[in-house]
Amino acid sequence: MTLVAVSQRVVTDARDGERRDALDQRWAGFLAACGLRALPVPNRPEDAVDLVETAGARGVLLTGGGDIGTLGGKDAERDETEALLVGWARRHGFPIVGVCRGMQVIQALFGVPLVPVSGHVGNRHPVIANGASMEVNSYHGFGTTQSVPDLEPCAVAEDGVVEAVRHRHEPIRGIMRHPEREAAINEADVALFRNAFAAGQ
Repeated sequence: MTLVAVSQRVVTDARDGERRDALDQRWAGFLAACGLRALPVPNRPEDAVDLVETAGARGVLLTGGGDIGTLGGKDAERDETEALLVGWARRHGFPIVGVCRGMQVIQALFGVPLVPVSGHVGNRHPVIANGASMEVNSYHGFGTTQSVPDLEPCAVAEDGVVEAVRHRHEPIRGIMRHPEREAAINEADVALFRNAFAAGQ
């Protein structure tokens, strides 16, 4: 199984203010179904690259949860860790997949402007991908109807918001939906992840 470095959200305990790195437990099961193993990476930028290199990771998964700093997020250590992981993967030609916030990280790093969008938080809606309609879950309050030459939109919602992207020359993909949150594992999502991370094998 291919080992994939997985970023984590920051959760602050309301009782004592303790800041914790956290990862939805459903990710481990979904990634296992894709033939992948998760290496959760702590939000400690000075250690992130050494950790993934020592462990032998062959790709990066940027997970969802929380906003990036340029959109009002307060987790600078996560922003820095994820930027370092993206830079490390790109230097080695390893695959990168961004989910929800993770896709926004990719878009922001490539200079795509993100703005507030309505109707995309806590519901399901159709998107058009490869000429066909599919229903997806949705939890994001920011998005865009624009892109840049390097990032090709490959799924779009009915209101024009870009719901998935892929880099035209590098093994980088982003999706706004959360495959790990589906009640049953979707084989189309499994195929997407297997194909996306195949370059790291």
